[in-house]
Amino acid sequence: MKQLLLINDNNANKVSYYHMMLLMASLPFDRFYSHIILISFIAHTLIHVQKEKLKAVFTIKTAVLQSAFFVTLIATVYTEYRPEAFNEWTLRLPVLLFPLVFSLNDLDIKKYRANFLLAFAFVCTATIVYLYADAIVTINHYHLPLKTILSPAFTNHNFSEPIDMHATFFSFQLVIALVYLLTLLFKPVSPLIKVFYSVCSFILLAGLIQLSSKSILAVLFIIINLILPYCLFKGKSRIKFILAGFTLSALAFVMVLSVSSFRTRYITSLKDDLSVAKPGESTDPRLARWHVVFNLIKQKPLMGHGSGSEDALLHDAFFKAKMYSSFLAGLNSHSQYLSFLMKSGVWGLLVYLLTLGYGFRAAFRRKDLVFISFMLVIAVVSLSENVLNADKGVMFYSLFFTFFLFSDTLKGTTAMVENKKSEYLDALATNSLAVTSY
Repeated sequence: MKQLLLINDNNANKVSYYHMMLLMASLPFDRFYSHIILISFIAHTLIHVQKEKLKAVFTIKTAVLQSAFFVTLIATVYTEYRPEAFNEWTLRLPVLLFPLVFSLNDLDIKKYRANFLLAFAFVCTATIVYLYADAIVTINHYHLPLKTILSPAFTNHNFSEPIDMHATFFSFQLVIALVYLLTLLFKPVSPLIKVFYSVCSFILLAGLIQLSSKSILAVLFIIINLILPYCLFKGKSRIKFILAGFTLSALAFVMVLSVSSFRTRYITSLKDDLSVAKPGESTDPRLARWHVVFNLIKQKPLMGHGSGSEDALLHDAFFKAKMYSSFLAGLNSHSQYLSFLMKSGVWGLLVYLLTLGYGFRAAFRRKDLVFISFMLVIAVVSLSENVLNADKGVMFYSLFFTFFLFSDTLKGTTAMVENKKSEYLDALATNSLAVTSY
């Protein structure tokens, strides 16, 4: 814990370090905290910015990271919903700001990447412990049996309600925390530390099951059974791990489905989502809502209806389609891909797909398991959620996407030589200090 809180760096970088750690730690909680910390981080960065760093802003990496904001900006030019478009600017402002802050700040993200991810994993674990404790206190207060914790009253959104977080958006964060802890289990650490990481991993996995996000658990299945062995193993070891992983996953799946509330959530609700609309239903299937969205997309497929148009157009369209549940709830398209198509047309969707492709290419080139996991979460969940239409989704996307691209490992032989040289000089300096201290 000491290595997470005390670092050997200059004062400006220490302040930047604590800003980054607090930003990640604030993600599971009210957006007020993350916004205040981001504003403070920006102010600190501007105070210490150097003129030479300004060139670092104008790079392909920065432009790619900011692309979702620029799509919103351009699509505002031809929208009929200008006030709503400006609201979208405000919502997606972190997509523009995080790459600028990381470019201008002197903090070495690569150097402290492990610290940030470990601290984030601990915060997520502690949050899940708190949510379980809150659920147990509530159950005891109403004198309910403990098994009630597995009922719908304490799963999905009801489980994350005490921290006022959307279950899927909170699950984003838990996946990153869990995958990072799993990577640590394959590293040479002491048995006691390994047991501690295993317990934290179990708590995070239990939290993911309790949150019951179908898309997130599908992503986790892919990560554990395919991406993890691809990144960490070779040859026969990889094949053995895949076979063992699929076997354990199948057993875990059977155990989870033995609980009626989870069976309803994962099987019944999935069937309902993919069914067509039926008269008299109290809720509208997702597939039926997507059909309404497609009809709106067909009207302006190339350019879209402009930024800020989605909610207003769907509000009227759901009413005309007699989907009164969706109309009253003010639902959006529930697909980031369809959202881009509706608001910015084919060109906007293409920009988003190229952005994701850039991220996947960088992640797989490095065989960075945690980065690949992040990209999978964004790409898969974008099928069923408007990731960039919610503050927590925007903060998660912009912070971690920027973080992973800026924490690139050193490239090529030259970089490796420079790294060895730096390590040698650091060691030499340390030894000199040790000698002079006697």
